[in-house]
Amino acid sequence: MSAISIRKVWVEYGEQIVLERLDLDIASGDFVAIVGPSGCGKTTFLRLLLGQERPTRGTLLLDGAPLPDEPGPDRGVVFQRYSVFPHLTVLGNVLLGGELQAAPLLARLFGTARRRQVEAASALLAEVGLGEHLHKYPSQLSGGMQQRLALAQALIMRPKVLLLDEPFGALDPGIRAEIHVVLRRLWKETGVTVVMVTHDLREAFSLGTRVVVFDRLKRRNEERTRYGATITQNIEVRKRDAQTALDADIQNQLGRDDPALEELSGRDDLASAQQ
Repeated sequence: MSAISIRKVWVEYGEQIVLERLDLDIASGDFVAIVGPSGCGKTTFLRLLLGQERPTRGTLLLDGAPLPDEPGPDRGVVFQRYSVFPHLTVLGNVLLGGELQAAPLLARLFGTARRRQVEAASALLAEVGLGEHLHKYPSQLSGGMQQRLALAQALIMRPKVLLLDEPFGALDPGIRAEIHVVLRRLWKETGVTVVMVTHDLREAFSLGTRVVVFDRLKRRNEERTRYGATITQNIEVRKRDAQTALDADIQNQLGRDDPALEELSGRDDLASAQQ
C-alpha cells in the first residue's frame, strides 16, 4: 500500500515553474532519499508533504486521503538547523508535543498522564543516546546531540511520515555515521515512512531503500522559468527487509563505492538518461 501518492503535481509561483509533472508512489515503511542539484525544488517538495505548501495542480494523498492543508502530528520533520526550544530541557523538548496535543490551553499534563508521557519520552531519549542528559538544555549539547534531540522530538508523536531536510549536513562525518545508525534502528523499530532530502549521494544510497533524483530537463537560462524540475530517476536500492548487514557495517558503507552512486557522481549533473 502507498503511504504517499503524488499525481501530476505542479508548483508554480506566478510565471516561475518550480516543479512539474511529479508522479511518485512511496510505500508505507519506505526510506526515500531525494537528491538533485541545488535549486531544483527538493525542499519545496518536502514542504508540500509537510503541508506548508500547496500544489498549483495535481493531487497529494496520504494513506488514500487528501493530504491535510496544514502540518500535523501525522508528519514529523527534522531540519538541518537544530529546531529545538532553547528554554526547555532535553526532556521538556520531547514532552512538549504530547502536552500540547493533550492539553492545548495549559500545555501541561498532570498525574498518571504526565508519568506515562515522561516514561515514554525518557525511553525514546535513551534510544537516541540522550538518556543521561534529560535535564540539560540544548546549549549544553553538541551539534550531534541536538540533532538526536530533534529526532526524538519528531518521533515521540508517532508520525506516519518522517520528513528530513538535510538534517545531518552540518555534522562531522564520524558523528553523522553514528546518527545514521540511530536513525536506521528507530526507522526499523517504528515502521515510519521516511522521506529525506540530502545533497550527499553516499548518504542517500547508504540509508535509502529508494533514491529519487530531481532535476530540470530544460536548463538554458531562457528556459529556467518556463520549465520546472521533475523526477528524472527513481532507483530502488534495496528492499526494506534486506538491511541487516548494512546496519552492522554502515560506517564502512559511507566510504565504499556503490555502482549506482558511481554512475550518478561521475556525471556533471543528475540529469535523466531520458534527456
